[in-house]
Amino acid sequence: MAKAEPKPVTRHIAVAGNIGSGKTTLTTSLAKHFKWKPHFEDNDHNPYLVDFYEDMHRWAFNLQIYFLNNRIKHLIEIRSGNETVIQDRTVFEDAYIFAPNLFDMGLMTKRDYENYASFFQNLKALIKPPDLLIYLKASIPTLVDQIQKRGRGYEENIRLDYLKRLNGFYNKWIEGYTDGPLLVIDVDNCNFAEKEEDLADVVSKVDAQLNGLFAKK
Repeated sequence: MAKAEPKPVTRHIAVAGNIGSGKTTLTTSLAKHFKWKPHFEDNDHNPYLVDFYEDMHRWAFNLQIYFLNNRIKHLIEIRSGNETVIQDRTVFEDAYIFAPNLFDMGLMTKRDYENYASFFQNLKALIKPPDLLIYLKASIPTLVDQIQKRGRGYEENIRLDYLKRLNGFYNKWIEGYTDGPLLVIDVDNCNFAEKEEDLADVVSKVDAQLNGLFAKK
């Protein structure tokens, strides 16, 4: 009698979205509900973030290399561990949104950007994308409102045109995303941070996605 194949194990859920879209809030809520291990951006101990917002041209390349190094390290830890991890922001956002945006704005030199992009492509061949990517899609007014509510000092200098440009890169990336299963949440019409019914709806959609993953494998 043939042995039943083991049930596929989901190891890596990732939450992506622009600054202020609610990644940390949703990561926390889903981790609690599904009993996953949450992984957050450690902005408080980032040695470049404050300097970057004060002088983007000077510190853009340094910041992106710092993010790339840390996220690759965390991906290795996630895949080698035995827990399901839900991650706040992905390495793909650094490579496909933030770095090219900095280059287009003239805040990263062509030499630095090409070096960064080549480095990422070499690393990408060695890493596996998330088992499920959750994208939080939000308009600029929603992003600004949520940024103001959380009141982080270093975000006070973020300009509207910067957020708009990031949103453009996010939309382009998500429209062409083919690396794995994708769930898009419309944050403008889903206040999962304050409404239990909206959070329950997101949980239901995530659960359906994961069951679908199991069914397809």
